[in-house]
Amino acid sequence: MGAGCGHELQFDGLSAGYKRALIAVILINGIMFGVEIVAGHLGHSVALQADALDFFGDTATYALSLFVIGMSVKARSSVAFFKGITLLLMGMWILGSTVYRVFVVAEPEAVIMSGIGLLALAANVASVIILMAYRDGDANVRSVWLCSRNDAIGNVAVVAAGGLVALTGTRWPDLAVALIMAGLFTWSATQILKQSLHEYRHHGDHSHDEEAHSHSGAE
Repeated sequence: MGAGCGHELQFDGLSAGYKRALIAVILINGIMFGVEIVAGHLGHSVALQADALDFFGDTATYALSLFVIGMSVKARSSVAFFKGITLLLMGMWILGSTVYRVFVVAEPEAVIMSGIGLLALAANVASVIILMAYRDGDANVRSVWLCSRNDAIGNVAVVAAGGLVALTGTRWPDLAVALIMAGLFTWSATQILKQSLHEYRHHGDHSHDEEAHSHSGAE
């Protein structure tokens, strides 16, 4: 899947097509955040609330990704590192909310979970399709792809949990999905942090070499 931590930098997002794609994905995520935060509250579903938080985080970080396009490698890798830390914190929040949910009596509404989960899945699949041509690149570009791809996987799990909640009459499937999503957040954060650190350090070494070469040439 594209630019790993040991690879040279590839696509940096500096194209009109990618910017249009990113704007479309930002709009999709912003709308779905509003839909899911309301549905998660009404349906007593921590999985939907966790997914809503995911949409909010994606909206903010994708907007940040758009903002830094065209800036230096160090600036873009720094933003990607920040996005990785944010994903890690979100994963911890979801995990904490899931543990708390064990002690709450209200059961999640299976119909709301499945219905909104399908809508969220459609939104994330649309985002994945839009971004498919831009899945390889630097940490800033790749972080957008990883988040969208993992979101689609998470939505499949939410829909499945809705069906299991209906079948079992318990909240445990909802809790299990929230834990899986926390794991996805953590895994994505790890990938982004590794690549952004590599790019930041590589750029620093490259800049140092260029500076040394320039001094030697002047002499």
